[in-house]
Amino acid sequence: MTPISWMHAFVDVPGEDVGKAHAFWSDVLGWPLGDPWPGHPEFASFVPTDGAPYAHVQRIDGPPRIHLDLVGELDRDTARLEGLGATRGYRGAAWQVMASPAGLPFCVCQEAWPHERPTALAWPDGHRSRLVQLTVDVPADRYDRELEFWRAATGWTDEDVDTPEFHRLVHRQASPLQLLVQRLGPDDGAQHGRAHLDLGTDDVDAEVERVRSLGARLLWPGNGFVALRDPLGLPFCVTANDPSR
Repeated sequence: MTPISWMHAFVDVPGEDVGKAHAFWSDVLGWPLGDPWPGHPEFASFVPTDGAPYAHVQRIDGPPRIHLDLVGELDRDTARLEGLGATRGYRGAAWQVMASPAGLPFCVCQEAWPHERPTALAWPDGHRSRLVQLTVDVPADRYDRELEFWRAATGWTDEDVDTPEFHRLVHRQASPLQLLVQRLGPDDGAQHGRAHLDLGTDDVDAEVERVRSLGARLLWPGNGFVALRDPLGLPFCVTANDPSR
């Protein structure tokens, strides 16, 4: 199998919160919001100064969430992922909605244009950051199966992580996002998989201060990361991941 070479991240929000999501994440990423997608006004992308867009907002009927898209060959990869344990949902013009074994929504999409990873942005104080990771948060009793699924689904390389509840999968040649699978603790209470976004930076303290000035709320510090919430209540993290990786 040829590894999946590109992954998109979507912030899904109800209609009344679309403007808030557009403004906050545009400021956080440092990328202006593009025009609505032709024929699909529910989608809009953040447009980097170089490279291809990979972060987007989608208007949905329901509570806010994060989902991911895998770029591949639509019919072939849909069938392959179903064989790995995913379930099918709605079929769009160039995408197939699916859910992972732990219930995380994602899509397979067909794209014909080339992709180039954007570079990290430097902020006025000199530190740099970029959206570098999507984390799949999984209930403990479903973790092993979910990790097995995403390893096979992407074909990406395992990378060592010091903390035992995390496992990272990477595609260093192309994808702008790496994938982290996290085992949730027993007190979390989650019944299904969910996802959150992670920024990578060369100065965690400076980046936390920056995103808090934009409206993020502090949750807690971790080992090499700080957890926050965006104005819609979605958790995300500032991490010490190299923003240029």
